[in-house]
Amino acid sequence: MHRLSLATLSLLATLSFLTNANAAPEFRAGAARSVITPPLGAAMAGHYHFRACDGVLDDLHASALVLNDGTSMAAMVTLDLIDAPRSLVDAVRARIDADGVLPGSSVMISATHAHTGPVPGRFLRTPDAPDASATGPDSPHGKYLAALPNLIAAAVRNAAAALAPVSISSVSGDCPDTTFCRRFYLKDGSVAWNPGKLNPAVMLPTGPTDPQSQAVFFEPPHAPGTLAPALAIYANFSMHPDTVGGSKASADYPGALSRLLAAYHGSNAITLFGNGTCGNLNHLDVHWNRSQSGPAEANRLATLIAASLFRAEKSPRPIAPFPLKVRSASVPLAVPSVSPEQSELASLTVSGKRSTPPSFNDLVHANRILDLAQLNGQPIPAEVQVISLGHDIAWVALPGEVFAELGLALKKRSPFPVTIITTLANGSIGYVPDRRSYAEKAYEAESARVEPGSGEQLVDAAISLLNALHQSP
Repeated sequence: MHRLSLATLSLLATLSFLTNANAAPEFRAGAARSVITPPLGAAMAGHYHFRACDGVLDDLHASALVLNDGTSMAAMVTLDLIDAPRSLVDAVRARIDADGVLPGSSVMISATHAHTGPVPGRFLRTPDAPDASATGPDSPHGKYLAALPNLIAAAVRNAAAALAPVSISSVSGDCPDTTFCRRFYLKDGSVAWNPGKLNPAVMLPTGPTDPQSQAVFFEPPHAPGTLAPALAIYANFSMHPDTVGGSKASADYPGALSRLLAAYHGSNAITLFGNGTCGNLNHLDVHWNRSQSGPAEANRLATLIAASLFRAEKSPRPIAPFPLKVRSASVPLAVPSVSPEQSELASLTVSGKRSTPPSFNDLVHANRILDLAQLNGQPIPAEVQVISLGHDIAWVALPGEVFAELGLALKKRSPFPVTIITTLANGSIGYVPDRRSYAEKAYEAESARVEPGSGEQLVDAAISLLNALHQSP
């Protein structure tokens, strides 16, 4: 039996220590989701009239992805909801802080903007709005809202418990003829919102679209050229999810996209869908006479987006994920002032006490006035957040329904080769048009709570954060 000398043992121990010390660090990720489908009878979001949930087409989810580079942690959460009100974001972050797994401030929380989901925050004021007993704390809707922060925080907690080594890659596809600008110049010189199919008065759209589809794959380490079951996929596209319609719960086309990606990347793959700058974009092609509503249309749209990503997978971009960084900035956005007379008229409008029933535009303007009256001229503190991996990729979270022109400008100015913009994130501030669109008026601009130039402020703040992260070691 050979005996090793003390010197040899010491040398082996030293070599082992150096090998372990010099081993490449592992980037880990974990994903999980919670079902957040509302109960029957819950108030549905997305329109200026009351709808009660009367069924379920497909479940809604809170999907979470936790990232860990060995030094820092961050998380991204996407919700199949119309928005992520600041009160909900704060409640979820507080629960995450209490769990002690990672700082709540390092969690990005966004909504897909599904219009066939529950009202997650304040109700629109309409003459047919339900009374307090239908939506109060003891109602099915009230109990749902009370449970929602815990369900979302549980997804983050479970994702953190599932952390495992991953390799990361991204793809960028092109999905034209799917998302359309919904604002049009008419022959009389005015601008119209959703002017109707085959409308002879339509001349041309007021602005561009953003047809880029993006996806980031988080997969277990695997041999080149092989397909590994994905742990998570972060997908991004810019288009309003107001396709399914009706009063049954559905995640709309983002839910269908998730199912399609899982069919190829593994049934356990969790897709997070971040909606891009879609404030003035939707799926309606005004030059096509076919009806574009219902679950079948949502499936068609999801198939087109999925196909663009599948084609792009032939040319993936490897992502070097170190280091993981998170930064945020609060941007005060100015709001218009309103008079007491405007507020009084708005109150009469939403209560149905005017001599004639209010039109859609009447309700839009009245809700805007009453929201602004509550702000009393105080600026809205809007959070801009950036999560970056090394110098390859960055996610930018913007609140509100941001116009495509602003997103295209942000992508062009970003120093990161891959920049993913997720809107309706970390708060709900309504429409955020670019400065020019305010002058053109129409629905989004006339509904906006923030002053002209606010969108450009958000872009500038995001670029400052992106530059700082890209320049830091």
